[in-house]
Amino acid sequence: MRKVLSSKLIALFLVLLLSVSIFAGCGTDEGEETQDTGDGETTDKEETNGDLSGSVEADGSSTVYPITMAIAEEFQAENPEVQVTVGVSGTGGGMKRFTTGETHISNASRNMKDEEAAKAEENGIEFEQLTVALDGISVVVNPNNDWVDDISVKELNKIWEPDSDVKLWSDVRSEWPEEEIKLYGPGTDSGTFDYFTEAINGEGGAVRTDFTASEDDNVLVQGVAGDEYAMGYFGFAYYEENQDKLKALKIDGVEPTPENIGSGEYTPLARPIFIYVNTEHYNNESQVQAFVEYYMNNGPDIVPTTGYVALSPERYKEELDKLK
Repeated sequence: MRKVLSSKLIALFLVLLLSVSIFAGCGTDEGEETQDTGDGETTDKEETNGDLSGSVEADGSSTVYPITMAIAEEFQAENPEVQVTVGVSGTGGGMKRFTTGETHISNASRNMKDEEAAKAEENGIEFEQLTVALDGISVVVNPNNDWVDDISVKELNKIWEPDSDVKLWSDVRSEWPEEEIKLYGPGTDSGTFDYFTEAINGEGGAVRTDFTASEDDNVLVQGVAGDEYAMGYFGFAYYEENQDKLKALKIDGVEPTPENIGSGEYTPLARPIFIYVNTEHYNNESQVQAFVEYYMNNGPDIVPTTGYVALSPERYKEELDKLK
């Protein structure tokens, strides 16, 4: 009888010991997990992950917009508590906001102007310029245009120079139609406008005034697509997206393609495009830092999907290192 009782006591003791072990294992707060740090200690997983929240605001170039927007969509899918806003007010419009501290990031299709840098300094805004892609400004015509496939820089200058006397296509080449050229181009706040006018006319902002201008490249696409005798220009991505509605011209025999843009052969209209980052926000707001780092680390994969030419992974790292 005593032997049976002892066996029962031992069994009861083992059950109690197992219950204590299970209870101790459940001692962390509900909803939290622990993870091994690799040095024999464990830490709270939620604290280690540090979920991001807050907002990131970018504005500026319509040329850079497709890249920043594509990055923003992918970033927000992974960080749903961060709200990323991307505006399209043109490079100049974006710079006005950036240099007064209204935005974290400015999309730009040209270098910051001296007066913009002075405004930033006046307002205590420190920044860094990061190259994010290569673009080739595309000169486009209506797909029904069957008289021109190739145009020279000299002819573009003749068409677009200030006080140009070109009214008809035949004013450029006598064998072209005696029909009025309808011109479409970016507005004066656009970095593409500045770059094109300097490359073609020798001075940024120097251009004839009788053309339809818009900061929205989609308006320019629609204008050229809807008029057989139209000509316009804008970033390569907008041509790529609308190839069924437009025809891109060769410039002095060189076609705008990713290969020719990347090699620099598509001259003088191949160019780098940028984002400007407010370094104070980058250094002090984790969501801004995470977004910029995501932008540069994923540039090699995402930029080509937007129609632009990506830099090498090494080049993106070099650009990001400017902030460090």
